Formats: sequence, C-alpha cells, structure tokens
Amino acid sequence: MTAAAIAIDWLIGDPKWPTHPVILIGRWIRWVEERLHPRESITSPIEGIHPKWLRLKGFLLMLSTITLSFIVVLVLVHFANDIHPWLGYAVSTWLISTTVAIKGLKDAAYLVYNPLREGNLADARKYTGYIVGRDTDALHEEELTRAVVETVAENIVDAVIAPLFYALIGGAPLAMLYRASNTLDSMVGYRNDRYRHFGTASARWDDALNWIPARLTGVLLILVALAKPGLSAPRAAAAIRRFAHLHPSPNSGIPESAVAGALGIELGGLNVYGGAASERARLGWPLRPRTQRDIVNAVSMLYGVSFVVMGGLLCVVLIF
Repeated sequence: MTAAAIAIDWLIGDPKWPTHPVILIGRWIRWVEERLHPRESITSPIEGIHPKWLRLKGFLLMLSTITLSFIVVLVLVHFANDIHPWLGYAVSTWLISTTVAIKGLKDAAYLVYNPLREGNLADARKYTGYIVGRDTDALHEEELTRAVVETVAENIVDAVIAPLFYALIGGAPLAMLYRASNTLDSMVGYRNDRYRHFGTASARWDDALNWIPARLTGVLLILVALAKPGLSAPRAAAAIRRFAHLHPSPNSGIPESAVAGALGIELGGLNVYGGAASERARLGWPLRPRTQRDIVNAVSMLYGVSFVVMGGLLCVVLIF
C-alpha cells in the first residue's frame, strides 16, 4: 500500500478537493479553535485567562483532532475491507497518498523557480510568500532561493518520510493521525501572542512524532548525496553533526543541514517577520553563492529520497 501511495502522489499530487482529508482536518481545527479560543483575542488582551488554561484548551484541540482523524479513517478502512479486501486496499492506499505531498512540494518550489528563471522577481516573491511565514517583499534572488530550499528540505520530513513511516507502522489510520498532527502544528503551533500557550500541545506533539522520521531523513539524504553527482555525502553528514542542533526545532535542523552540506551552500540567517528581524542559525558552509539552480537540486534530493524509499519497499515485497 505504501509503495502504491507514493506512486499515486508522484502521478497525481495533492488535488485541492473540498473533500480532501487534509482540507477537512483544517476546517475541523478552525471550527474547534473558534470555540475554544475566539478570534477576538487577536486584537484584545486575554485578561483573567491563566496560561495553563490556554494550554489545556490547546491540548483539547490537539486530542480531539488526532482522535477524530484516526477513528474516522479506521472506520472507513474497516467498512471497505468488509465489502471486499481489494476495496479496503484501494481505500487505504488512497488515504495514505493524501498524507504525502512529494509532487505538491515540487510544484510549490517550481512556482518560485520558474519566475526566477524568467527574471520576474515580483511573482517569485509572491509565490515564496505562499510557502514561508517571513516577509518576502524585499527579498532578492539569493534570499528567495534560500527560503525555497529551506522549505523543501524541512518538508522532506513532514511531507514524505514521517507520513510513510507511520503508514508502515499503523496503516492509513496512523498516517492520517500524523497528517492531522502536522496540520495542527502548521495552523496553531506558533510562538506569537495568540498561540504561544494555546499551540503548545500541538507543537510539542508534532516535534515528538517527527523525532525518528527526521533522523531517518538525515540518513536518506546522505545516501542520496552519495548517489547523485555534484553532491557531497561526507559534507552532508558533517553538516548534520556540526549544525543541526543549532536550529530552534529539534528536527528541522537535520534535513536543512544535510541539504546545505550536500549542496555546499549556507542556509539560515536573517529573516523578517511582520517587519521584525529575526536571526536564525546558519547551517552549512557558504562555499559558493546560492543560485536559483539550488531549488532544482533541492527538489532532486526530495525525489531522490522518495526513490530510495520506494526501492526499499519494493525490495521488501520481493523478498517476503
């Protein structure tokens, strides 16, 4: 099922259907959030509400979301299997494919790369703003490239290895639980005034789920760098050892350091969020300037990782 799910994502990607599971999960999160943590709190102080109470509300949002996601998919797969095993297989495969976003990540990266190649900075900045939280209005080509490469590298964990890892352990239900967890983190796992306490449970749960997949991703990126001409596997491994722990995330520093080391560029540095400057850990060695071609190379590493996983899965099937 997992190998077939990868193939479906390679071919079809992540259609934005209104009934797509991730879209439904996002709607559920917003619906519960508005009841537990109304939007008025963005513009008015939350007086009289203890941070522990906000963290409890955030925990209830996280628990209800992952539980509902797991149970709904479990029931769907169960009923499909009762009708016919092949239907159960098809339903499980499709649901797992919706938790993976290899093609979607590539498409998002190329939305920036194509305008850059044409010298259209305005469109490149606009599309970069779709995939990162930092201000993009004043970014030049090298910084736009950095933003996209960082996003691709980080999401090799979130969009590929982690959902496949949990699919192998617990099938479609556990893969969807992971996707719900990651969606929670992307929607409420921020350290701003609104989510600093309310999003704590979601952020920490996502960190815990990504701990093993992030380290597997580091190994896979080294293998890809070993196989692909022009990349350096020893430098990728050295970058993980030297820089990964400097990243504010316990997981994201691993793939970002590996990609930076393999490409021979530096990631991280000064970002601006809502007009406020923030210095992020610098990962890798600036052996050369970043160029738009690094976006292509990062996407190539993304697909390389998926090819290695697919090859491994097919070998297991053939052996057993």
